[in-house]
Amino acid sequence: MANINRGNTIALIVDYQEKLMPVIYEKEKLLDNSVKLINGLRILGIPMIMTQQYTKGIGMTVSQIVEACGTIEYVDKKSFSCYENKEVMDKVINMQEIENIILCGIEAHICVLQTAIDLQKAGFTSLLVEDCISSRKLNDKLIAIRRMEREGAVITTYESILFEFMKSAEVAEFKQISRLIK
Repeated sequence: MANINRGNTIALIVDYQEKLMPVIYEKEKLLDNSVKLINGLRILGIPMIMTQQYTKGIGMTVSQIVEACGTIEYVDKKSFSCYENKEVMDKVINMQEIENIILCGIEAHICVLQTAIDLQKAGFTSLLVEDCISSRKLNDKLIAIRRMEREGAVITTYESILFEFMKSAEVAEFKQISRLIK
């Protein structure tokens, strides 16, 4: 596999919702890492789609993630896989030349896992940001990561993917990204 290019990449920000976050394993670390990732993606101009699972029952996306995304716009879904949601699928398909889709969010063993599998089947490369996903139980997260990797997902970290997109310290965004991750 070649280096990942930001020009053909988007991100799915999956279900960081009010009623789920309090019970998520290492939720503070997850939020901190995810906010850094999302802010970095905004700086780099990576398009993002934020999803919510059954908003009526599970609530809105937590404020830290909404603020990082810079929008309150989200796609409400009932399917566990984001890609099984017609609105998400249409948005992804309508973006020209997309090959890679960054995945972050919760829960790793349900919505993130099923999304990664469906994206791989559809011919996309799932870029799983390991330090920006979680579940209620650590073991569920660990097993989900193993499964996604077997299904062909690329496992990465927020810092690694942001620096891979920049490729050099000479890019305009380098200082902003460096400050962000410190």
